[in-house]
Amino acid sequence: MTDWGFLSELFGSLQAHSPMLGRLWLLLMLVFRMLILGTVASDMFDDEQEEFSCNTLQPGCKQVCYDHAFPISQYRFWVFHIVLISTPALVFLMYAMHHHKKHQVLRQDSTASIRAAKLNLHLKRLYLVNVAFRMLSEVGFLIGQWKLYGFRVEAQFPCSRFPCPYTVDCFTSRPMEKTVFLLFYFAVGILSAVSSLAEFAHVALKWFTKSSNELKSLERRISKFRKRSLRSI
Repeated sequence: MTDWGFLSELFGSLQAHSPMLGRLWLLLMLVFRMLILGTVASDMFDDEQEEFSCNTLQPGCKQVCYDHAFPISQYRFWVFHIVLISTPALVFLMYAMHHHKKHQVLRQDSTASIRAAKLNLHLKRLYLVNVAFRMLSEVGFLIGQWKLYGFRVEAQFPCSRFPCPYTVDCFTSRPMEKTVFLLFYFAVGILSAVSSLAEFAHVALKWFTKSSNELKSLERRISKFRKRSLRSI
């Protein structure tokens, strides 16, 4: 079973830096993807290659037919999906935590408030980029899953690839269970993509409308700081 403890702890820390819609996506990721994938799916797909059988004993035929039926293992595809989508969010979290600690060290500096304002604007832009990447990745993986597996795991696969001596029939294990899980994961992907789109629109509308005011406020702070510096010379 895949160990998701490390990612779970980091995602828990990410909640503090996310708006409400971002926390909804985190809930979908932690509960309906990582938890389900690490418990139910790991047992379901653990023996998929061993239980994949063909009505021939020709050496190598079973292996090439399995590769034809499943070019990428569904379980590994979903694990790769989680890792790829999680990476930008975790990079943003580590970047935000690093600069937060750095700001705490420099909090006695007279320019700390100006630096904090600049950092806040920068983090908002990075978070928006992170959400945009996540949204595009969700849509991309939905299309990839549909192209690779469709919406049903077939119980029987005809195969005529070399070194099979003729067109053989191959059979997969627990096709109904895997079909249900395939549809479940696709539904979760749609919810995640919709929540990411809603979060992107919300964050862009909310933060961009405030950006002009924040920039003006930052400019006033810089101007006041320069005036004080000139007076002290």
